[in-house]
Amino acid sequence: MTSDPTIPAESGTAPDVTALARVVARQRAEMDRLRELVATSAVLERAKGVVMALTGCAPDTAGEELLRRARAANRTLLEECWITLGGLIPPLRRPGKEPRPAAASDAVPSDASPHCDTAGAETGDGDTADADTDHAGGSAALGGLGRALVHVGTPQELAACLLEHLAPETGADAVMIYSRLPVGGLALIGHAGIDETLAEQWQRVPPLSGIAALDALRTGEPCWLEDIDADRRQYLLIGDPPDRWLSRAWLPVLTGDAADVCIGVMRGRGGSFGPHARQLLRGVTRLCAGRLRALTARQDRAEDDTAGAVQTVFDSLPCAAMLLTPLRSPTGEIEDYRIDAATTEAVDVVGRTGRELVGRRILECFPGMAGEALWQGSLHTLATGEPYEGEPFASQEVVAGTAQLLTYSVRVARLADGLVITWIRHDSSDRQEQRLADVQRLGNLGWANWNLLSEEVTWSSQVFTILARPPESGPVALADLPRLAVAEDMPALSRAVRELMLRGRPFDVPFRVAAGDGIRHLRAVAESVADVHGTPAEVHGFVQDLTAQRSAELALRRSEQAILTQHGVLTAERSMAARLQHALLPLPTRPVLLAGLRVEVAYLPAQSGLHVGGDWFSAMELPDGDALFVVGDVAGHGIGAVATMAQLRFTAKGMVITGSSLTGALHRLNALLLHSRDSYGTATMVLARYNAAERRLIWAQAGHPPPLLLRDGKVIYLDRPRGMLLGGNASPVYEEAECHLEPGDRLIMYTDGLVERPLEGIDRGLERFAEAALTLHTDLPGSLDPLLSAVLEGERRDDVCVVDIRVPVMPE
Repeated sequence: MTSDPTIPAESGTAPDVTALARVVARQRAEMDRLRELVATSAVLERAKGVVMALTGCAPDTAGEELLRRARAANRTLLEECWITLGGLIPPLRRPGKEPRPAAASDAVPSDASPHCDTAGAETGDGDTADADTDHAGGSAALGGLGRALVHVGTPQELAACLLEHLAPETGADAVMIYSRLPVGGLALIGHAGIDETLAEQWQRVPPLSGIAALDALRTGEPCWLEDIDADRRQYLLIGDPPDRWLSRAWLPVLTGDAADVCIGVMRGRGGSFGPHARQLLRGVTRLCAGRLRALTARQDRAEDDTAGAVQTVFDSLPCAAMLLTPLRSPTGEIEDYRIDAATTEAVDVVGRTGRELVGRRILECFPGMAGEALWQGSLHTLATGEPYEGEPFASQEVVAGTAQLLTYSVRVARLADGLVITWIRHDSSDRQEQRLADVQRLGNLGWANWNLLSEEVTWSSQVFTILARPPESGPVALADLPRLAVAEDMPALSRAVRELMLRGRPFDVPFRVAAGDGIRHLRAVAESVADVHGTPAEVHGFVQDLTAQRSAELALRRSEQAILTQHGVLTAERSMAARLQHALLPLPTRPVLLAGLRVEVAYLPAQSGLHVGGDWFSAMELPDGDALFVVGDVAGHGIGAVATMAQLRFTAKGMVITGSSLTGALHRLNALLLHSRDSYGTATMVLARYNAAERRLIWAQAGHPPPLLLRDGKVIYLDRPRGMLLGGNASPVYEEAECHLEPGDRLIMYTDGLVERPLEGIDRGLERFAEAALTLHTDLPGSLDPLLSAVLEGERRDDVCVVDIRVPVMPE
């Protein structure tokens, strides 16, 4: 260690602070260098020990061999040490861990993903790839990483170290490190560049198909995901959202011939990993192999120590309990549990206890458990964290040489990622007291006992709660019980108590008491036990709180009264609306002739509900000889809908009679609904004007279903011109359409109640109506009734209005 001499201060002057600061800085740098040297030496000595164990050479020869290998592969000495440590055969797994699948399962399948490299795919021969990988264009990054690995102590620190060194060279934005679990699947052991929420969501990955990291571990080759659209179809991508990282790479960390750890590198930008980036990442995984091997070995030793400590705790517990770890199937479902610790009181079906159960599966020890409620309760506890309390059950056991029927209950609680299951034995007295307490609590009642000779009074705790009496005030004598009731109920309860005490007559009396939360409705039931002379000597009974029941009865009565009142109002409103509708919309009793057309009209009110709808029609001959046909439907029901219907019906006829066009009438009616306070929301409408001389029909619509035309044995719906419902927009667009009618044609205009049904699209209703019209078509008068009967099956929920227009073959 070197240092600069301290410069003495001149006599009478202050020390040179700047010079002293430089000295301190140099000394700190020297200390950091020495710490770096010590850490690096530790890695070098471990690598030399590996070479000595494998070749039997001396320490100096081992150091020279490492240096020769580093120069031959164009590596630093520290990098060669890490690679040597990573190439060791993995240590034997600790007891309880399941071995990896056989080598046949690790082979690359014939249908392996094109994203995963096969041997030599990147650079040809495997040895050439190994030689070129570490330093081809990335020697500086690998050298810095090799030095940084000396200070890495946990997988989490390793992930942060990798992100720091890979970001400049590869554009990495995040790093994730997964370790293969003994029971299948993956565990996240380190991450950097992702938030804790995402890390928690992907902490455990079940052994499912479509997991890139599992594919990389299975094949032993990197998996390059460089096309986000193709990758999302093949793999389950990590990220929220998944396209947070447009390209990613999963590289297995080989220790010997096996790979139990996979490193994922995520990039926000898309595109492929170039040759330089791929070679660099391959070199990184080789450097990390030694460091990860030491970290996982340290973690296994810690787990062994923890498991031993847990079993020691369980050995001292005075009850039957076990610690379980879930074992999942390849689909991620729990198929069994492993017993990690058990108390000496825990006994399986063949008599094994305590430590004899450790390491075994729960279904091996209790085969019938999978079909019991305990299994489902355990799954629920594991998923939600809510403890499971099983129902008490009986079990026959030998106690002190005699067979006894004992009662147990089971409780399951979650502990970290596992479960603690406990069996609790109940004594007979405990069971009886618990049952009595449960009955009182569930029935909201409490028992009471009065000894009339000794004047001893005993109440259960529930009686104090029901009577709103503090327990410290004590119970009251039977004769004083009526004083707890309200004044109106005191006489009836006093008479019942007096008859019981004098004549032994039992009673069942309702009464009320005042409590802090209001008036409570109670019920007192009691009977007496007489002495040898027939005189009541003891009284026992119960008090029950009926407040909830009484409140429900009162609420039901109020609701019934309100329903009856509302029903009367609705009935009166329906009657008035029906009379108003009949007065405003008289129905012709037979077909009428308008401009040479035979017109038949039908109106069917809704069969459900009490309200009258706002459907209407108009069919009239205009002064110039044309005919006007209108069918409309106001949204809603009741008096308001009928009033709006009348307003629209008469206004539409007046506008057309005075010379307004059909679209002009629709514009004015739309403005009327928008700006009138008395209007009832919105409405739909279809208007048609027929010129008899030209047999030309001009029509327009406002959000209404199109008319149906039957001609020459065919049926079609007219193409609707543009037009939105009335009252829905201040600037609507309405257009007219034209149709030439031929002799024998039939045109049907209707409201939506004819074609709409609950839980069915209107297209199906239109199709059903067209099929029925074609099938039941006839030229005879009155043919509209069978058509409506065929279309309207079941209960009608809306009004239906239909105008049937026919062009006679011969003038009538």
